[in-house]
Amino acid sequence: MSEPGDARRPVPAVTLSTSSVYPGSCSDAFEAAARLGYDGVEVMVWTDPVSRDPVALRRLSAHYGVPVLSVHAPTLLLTQRVWGDPWTKLEKSVELAQDLGADVVVAHPPFRWQREYAAGFVAGVKEVVARTGTTVAVENMFPWRAGGREVLAYSPGWDVVDEDYDDVTLDVSHAATSGSDSRDLARRLAGRLRHVHLTDGNGSAKDEHLVPGRGRQPVAELLADLAAGGFTGHVVAEINTRRAKAPGAREKDLADTLAFARRHLGQA
Repeated sequence: MSEPGDARRPVPAVTLSTSSVYPGSCSDAFEAAARLGYDGVEVMVWTDPVSRDPVALRRLSAHYGVPVLSVHAPTLLLTQRVWGDPWTKLEKSVELAQDLGADVVVAHPPFRWQREYAAGFVAGVKEVVARTGTTVAVENMFPWRAGGREVLAYSPGWDVVDEDYDDVTLDVSHAATSGSDSRDLARRLAGRLRHVHLTDGNGSAKDEHLVPGRGRQPVAELLADLAAGGFTGHVVAEINTRRAKAPGAREKDLADTLAFARRHLGQA
């Protein structure tokens, strides 16, 4: 497996989020990435202690020959108790990325009830990037829906296009849930698009994270556009395999996602 910066590695790199093997472990993700031929791993920091242990992660990376190319900060509801307050979560995620040689940290916009954090978020992200030199790519989210009504859960908002973020992560499933077209969203983000979470969705109010090609988003066209435009960021498989009960079903989903990415990025 080639290392970050190795000219032999396909560009863009196609990597595997550790969340794609949930409820499996970080070790399971590294093993699957190595065996299936992914270019690297994105570590989702959450309740699994290994996901926030740089020594353990370096050992996994060395053992399987798979580099960690990005880190996802613990910004989900289930990780509210991981690493304390929101700014500490982001700072520790950047420290972890630097320790592992990863060049991107993915962060979600603040929840509306995190008022102080939200008020200084845009400027604070810029300060962290300027001070550390690590890219923080803020991810597009979606409106929550309850009883047929939209709930504004994020601040400054779920739509990253009009916010002053220098680097953005485009999540295809989130685009579907928000009623957006991921290909159009990528075009609107233009040079700010740094990172892609490769998945799919049907536009359900539920964030589906389907295998690409199994939903209604123009994922093949999005990848072709990225390849044609010289995109050099990471394309990260972030799919939901929790319902993969049959023997080999998760393996097939992960393999199909990688094959889809390679084919439509022109790397087959």
